[in-house]
This record gives sequence, C-alpha cells and structure tokens, in this order.
Amino acid sequence: MKYFGNGLSEQHKELNHMIRKAAQLERSKALFLEIHAKLHLSNVSNTEKNEVDDLLCDLDRNEYAIMPTSKDETIAWVLWHIARLEDLTMNILVAQKEQIFNQEWKERLNIAITDTGNALSDDEIMELSRDINIGELHHYRNAVGRRTREIVNALNAVDLKRKVRLADLDIILWAGGVTQQENSKWLLDFWGKKDVAGLLLMPPTRDVMLHLNDCCKWKEYIRTKKKFYRC
Repeated sequence: MKYFGNGLSEQHKELNHMIRKAAQLERSKALFLEIHAKLHLSNVSNTEKNEVDDLLCDLDRNEYAIMPTSKDETIAWVLWHIARLEDLTMNILVAQKEQIFNQEWKERLNIAITDTGNALSDDEIMELSRDINIGELHHYRNAVGRRTREIVNALNAVDLKRKVRLADLDIILWAGGVTQQENSKWLLDFWGKKDVAGLLLMPPTRDVMLHLNDCCKWKEYIRTKKKFYRC
C-alpha cells in the first residue's frame, strides 16, 4: 500500500531512462535533485514543506523506538540506515572523498555502531533506537543530504558512467561503514557492480522512497493500534 511519495516512482523511472545520456545531463541532475528534495526535510533544499516534514514534525520520542510488528524495524533505525547509506555511497564512492560521519558525530549521536545497521538483531535495533540522540540524527541526515546535493551539482557526463573503485569499497570496510557479517558485507558486492548513475538511482533515491513509505505506515499503525511487537 502506498503511504508516501505519490508520483515519485514515475519520476524515478524517468530518471532511470535518461541518466546515462550525456545530452540529458542537466535535466537528469535537476530531476535527481527534485526527487532528492522530496526525500529529505524541506530545509535541506530550501523548498516548500513536504511529506518528510509531515512525517517527522509531530513524532514523540517514544514513537521513534517502536517496532510495530515482528517484520518491522523502527523509525529511528530507518533514519540512521538511510543516512549512513547515503553518506557512504555519495561521499566515498561517488565523490571519492571522506564521509561526513566521524568520531565527533558518533559521540553527538550517542551510538555504539558506525555501520548501516543491516545486520542488527531486533534487540540491537531497539537499543540503537532508544539510545540515539534524535535531534542529532536529524542534523546528521540533513548534513548528508546537503552534501549530496553539492556532489550531484558538480557531476559531469563522464562521472555518471564511472565505475565504483575497489579501493573505495575497501575504505568503507576499513571505516566500519559495513561489517564482516554476511547481512552487511553483501553491500560491498552490490555497490561494486554499479557505476555512479546506478548509485544515484538507489541509495539516495529508490531505497529511501521505500523506507519512508514504511515509516509512514508504521506511524499510522502506532497511532491506531494498542499492541506492538517491541517498544
């Protein structure tokens, strides 16, 4: 069921169709940035209030750390997960520069992990969700989103067809962006098969659309049901 992002899938399909065509470079970048703006708080792109604002503006602290059913994660986990994915892929793999996340951010966020959270158990997801500083989580994701927009604005047609470097995948592993666990390390193989265009089409766009749809569904569930799997 669709809870978030009406029209975004169609825009994403359009982007997928044109993104590797040199003649469509500027149009592709503009469309990416339009989609991206709708997947972050509006202050990231200085645009009008959007669905992400609506999702997050009135959430209570405890609602970030509720796992509605045994098949779900939490809103806090999702925001951490999509922020880390975007930070790692856009900064290290696309821009070939340092990620935003560092020891200072780790302390500000009040977390023990540095990876995307793919391999966390339910207990570990709940611990992360209860401990993480929600205000700093929003600040971190905002910083990641703003950096992505700078990176994409600077791309040229040759960049979009550039393959991911194995050395940059090693940097992600060394920096703790993924772990040696099977449910985490597979990301390196997945990203290693992509070019820059392929990365733009997944971690900062398509993947976020799916996760935010889940968050909107969970928010509705949390506010209409009385029993939850974990809270």
